[in-house]
Amino acid sequence: MLINVQDAKTKFFKLLEQAHAGEEIILAKAGKPYARLVPLAQSVKKRTPGRLPSIDDSRFFDALPDEGQALGEGRGADNPP
Repeated sequence: MLINVQDAKTKFFKLLEQAHAGEEIILAKAGKPYARLVPLAQSVKKRTPGRLPSIDDSRFFDALPDEGQALGEGRGADNPP
C-alpha cells in the first residue's frame, strides 16, 4: 500500500496495526516512495534451561592428578619445580 506522509500522520495507528498484521506500507513524500513500514521479524524463541539430558558432573571439582596439576602450573616434563 502506498500512502502519502500527510495522510499517514492522521492514520498512523491504523497503519501500524496493518503493518503488524504483515502488510507492507510504503510512505511517500511528494508522491515518491520515501520509507517502508513493515512488521518486525519474529523474535527468537526463548531458551529453555534443562533441555539436554543430565550429565554426571560430580568429578568436575575433584583434584587433578599430579601430572595434570604440574601442567596447569607450567611445570611439564621439560620444566620440573
